[in-house]
Amino acid sequence: MILAEGGLGTKWKEIRPALPRAALLSTFGVAVSVGVTAAGAHYLAGLEWRQALLIGAVVSSTDAAAVFSVLRSVPLPARLTGVLEAESGFNDAPVVILVVAFSTAGPVEHWYVLLGEIALELAIGAAIGLAVGWLGSYGMKHVALPASGLYPIAVMAIAVAAYAAGALAHGSGFLAVYLAAVILGNAKLPHSAATRGFAEGLGWIGQIGMFVLLGLLVTPHNLLDDIVPALVIGMILTLVARPTSVFLSLLPFRVPWQEKTLLSWAGLRGAVPIVLATIPMVGKVPGSERVFNIVFVLVVVYTLIQGPTLPWLARRLRLGDDEEAADLGIESAPLERLRGHLLSTSIGPSSRMHGVEVGELRMPAGAAVTLVVRDGASFVPAPATVLRHGDELLVVATDPVRDTAEKRLQAVSQGGKLAGWLGTGGAEPAGVRARASRNARRRTAPRDVR
Repeated sequence: MILAEGGLGTKWKEIRPALPRAALLSTFGVAVSVGVTAAGAHYLAGLEWRQALLIGAVVSSTDAAAVFSVLRSVPLPARLTGVLEAESGFNDAPVVILVVAFSTAGPVEHWYVLLGEIALELAIGAAIGLAVGWLGSYGMKHVALPASGLYPIAVMAIAVAAYAAGALAHGSGFLAVYLAAVILGNAKLPHSAATRGFAEGLGWIGQIGMFVLLGLLVTPHNLLDDIVPALVIGMILTLVARPTSVFLSLLPFRVPWQEKTLLSWAGLRGAVPIVLATIPMVGKVPGSERVFNIVFVLVVVYTLIQGPTLPWLARRLRLGDDEEAADLGIESAPLERLRGHLLSTSIGPSSRMHGVEVGELRMPAGAAVTLVVRDGASFVPAPATVLRHGDELLVVATDPVRDTAEKRLQAVSQGGKLAGWLGTGGAEPAGVRARASRNARRRTAPRDVR
């Protein structure tokens, strides 16, 4: 349910350029992280190799819920949020396969067989997730349900079906449900805003339920002996294993060191690694209780350290340049019968829309600012109304120009009133370009002195 909620809120245009990097981080990067962490746990913490490999595999998965929740409050560039979101959605699948393999009764004899199994399960899960997501979005667009409240339930049911189909086909159900949710979330389905809110609520219920169940498995006085090993392994993971996996995985790409540093620190852990640590306990692996205790302490301590310090590190590395875009959050409510959309947005403290007149927004034909809320009072703006920080705008747009209107608002928020004409933050609508071209021809034509 958490992966489904994350997939529904993932924007395809943001993660599409990040897919190659996220794929390497969630496969090759996971392998490097497991190896480095396991070596440190064996030689520095004194764990047996099987226990060390289990811990390395369990903590090498970034937690989707933690990553999604933190990124919503940190104004990072889209190229970084895309990598982190896609990685957190992808890396659960190979890590689960590794943990199950290390928890089996016998040792893993042939590593190439294990890699082949991982690749096959990922391929099956990806194929089923894409197929179920496409079929589900097609059906949701062409089937009229009797009540609007059924649409969120239907979307989540499709996501659950993707997981079930992937698991029954001996593929990765985690990857299947995430990819299916990404397709559904970007398909412009009816009542998409209500669907995302419903999924977010289910995601929170899932997180709360996980932590309640995990609390029932923890015996506090048994954690005392494993605090020091957990801190040592956590330092190896955070300061050595994760940075090594990030820098090696991103070697084929031209990524600045500042972004690699932030990606290294943003490998957040949460409830998922603790859940994975219960798999060896179910398999009755020798020393599995100690593995669980170490993982529990490690996740709690380092989540409290990494999460709050991530915004500070982003500012220190000067990677918060997209703050204007983050301030402009646009909500859309579809009006199916009228074939239109209502867009609402707020002008943030660093948005360059401040001081722009409504007429200077140059919205495309078929879109208009119909209402402004300022200091608790609402009014219908005139073309000469000057927008200010803190204003909330209500924009009505017809279905064909809905995306163009949103891009235009984002462009002005980032580049000001001259966005588009000066190559700042997006192109001009076709009608504006045509009018500008006609005006230019008039200015260069001979003038009638009469």
